Amino acid sequence: MPQDPIRVPYAAGPEQYAELTLPDPDQRGAAAVPGVVVIIHGGYWRSHYSAELGRPLARDLAGRGFTCWNLEYRRAGNGGGWPETFQDISAGIDALRPAAESHGLDLTRVTALGHSAGGQLAVWAAGRRDAAVPLTAVVSQAGVLNLAQALALELSSGAVRNFLGSSPEQDPGRYRAADPMQRLPLPVPVTALHGDSDADVPLSQSTSFVQAAKDSGSPAELRLVPGDHFALATPGTPAWDAVVEVLTEAARIPAF
Repeated sequence: MPQDPIRVPYAAGPEQYAELTLPDPDQRGAAAVPGVVVIIHGGYWRSHYSAELGRPLARDLAGRGFTCWNLEYRRAGNGGGWPETFQDISAGIDALRPAAESHGLDLTRVTALGHSAGGQLAVWAAGRRDAAVPLTAVVSQAGVLNLAQALALELSSGAVRNFLGSSPEQDPGRYRAADPMQRLPLPVPVTALHGDSDADVPLSQSTSFVQAAKDSGSPAELRLVPGDHFALATPGTPAWDAVVEVLTEAARIPAF
């Protein structure tokens, strides 16, 4: 069985921590999967969703030999939004560096796994410059990857405006910095998985991003999987099996 999560603060706030879940000790040798999976939960960036959403994923993946870093961050409504949420994601990923020294982690491959709004944050993190812990791959689970379109569609009752606190007309620079569509090209591959019956995040959020990424020269792939929006974040579903398959492929990417 995987070990209990270890809570690791990366800043002083109550929402600024990660949960490190290590594989079963018997799997930390040859059977361990190389690298770390950074889990970034969704919930349309709102405060009533938390890292609790990522715990079943971390537990399942650790049982398969993955090392997991389930990242909590300030959301809109509890001190987050622009730019605080982005600062937390960056600091939370970079906190893997001291954690690696304390817990013997392998940082040769660091994959961000983001569900829904967490997919936007994962892709955003892939474009960071001078990161202490750069990502080597991103796996988006029905990610909100086209903020301009999501704003126009008023997804989740205006979640994008609630998160960023402005419109593109009021602050175009903010949207250029936050929208995955405007951060291309990226230096790492992105695999976008999307459920074929997703009624919460339109498939066009993934298709438009993947096409734009390819047009920019970024490695990107779309995989349509069976299930609704939540199947991708529910261990035991065929959609989750597809996530595990992509994470396993990402772990095989040659290290830098």
